[in-house]
Amino acid sequence: MHPHLNRIQTFLAVVECGSFTRAAERLFISKAVASIHVKALEEALNVPLLIRNTRGLALTEAGKEFYQDFKAIFDNIQNAFDNVTERHNSLTGRLRITSTAEFGEKYLLPLISRFCILHPQLDISYFADSSLNNLITEKIDLAIRLGTLSDSSLKSRRLTSYGIKLVAAPAWLEQNPITTPKDLNNVNWIANSNLTNPTQWELKHPNAPALNIRGKTKYTSNVPSAIRFLAISALGVTVLPDWIIEKDLASGALVELFPEYQLPRQDVSAIFANNTQLQHKSRVFIDYLLENLTI
Repeated sequence: MHPHLNRIQTFLAVVECGSFTRAAERLFISKAVASIHVKALEEALNVPLLIRNTRGLALTEAGKEFYQDFKAIFDNIQNAFDNVTERHNSLTGRLRITSTAEFGEKYLLPLISRFCILHPQLDISYFADSSLNNLITEKIDLAIRLGTLSDSSLKSRRLTSYGIKLVAAPAWLEQNPITTPKDLNNVNWIANSNLTNPTQWELKHPNAPALNIRGKTKYTSNVPSAIRFLAISALGVTVLPDWIIEKDLASGALVELFPEYQLPRQDVSAIFANNTQLQHKSRVFIDYLLENLTI
């Protein structure tokens, strides 16, 4: 093996882990060896790749280019091994999946359980998480996410869709009477910070022109159950999936606003890092969800 390949692998791990210590733990080497690898690589290239200071590590411009080029190369090598193995054998290795806790409990975990039975040689790790920040550092293969996401640097595959409703608590409506959809522009909103423009919505009516709403964000969360709790606590207007609030609407804890208008259906998508080739085991799981996931 070319002597620089181990050094490049160490450099990639340092960037993804954000420190020499965590990179060394991932690669089962010492922190000193990890530092020597990166220093030797910089000397061979005659250009600095990392800026080291008291606040941590940062990539130089050359480091960014080097990381992007070799990350893709190493991922393709690993995927080539995985794909050949998995095409000619049972699915093996570990598949790392994440979703929001609410969606995972109601829809995803029952399907994962059946997928485990279908592929007993495959190890699966499931994480309940609403963030997309850890796809690379945590080596997440697939993140199942809801709605139109704000991070365009990621790749996605649409799986299905679901309905959403504009809701508020009766106690909030008593204090904030609204009579037309345009009133929604001037009241407090509870926004989902994972979504692009979470307080901007197009309301469609079968017999009237569509209305564009631009609400004012007062409270934010990236967790749907937290948004639901804030809405029930009479803190503002929000938009939530049908499947989260169906019991609240039935009990009267929440009220649907302007039901004669329709909000656009939202996608459920499988998200994965843009700088990696989708592995065979991930493609098999996506195909499985496409066949079995219904909302």
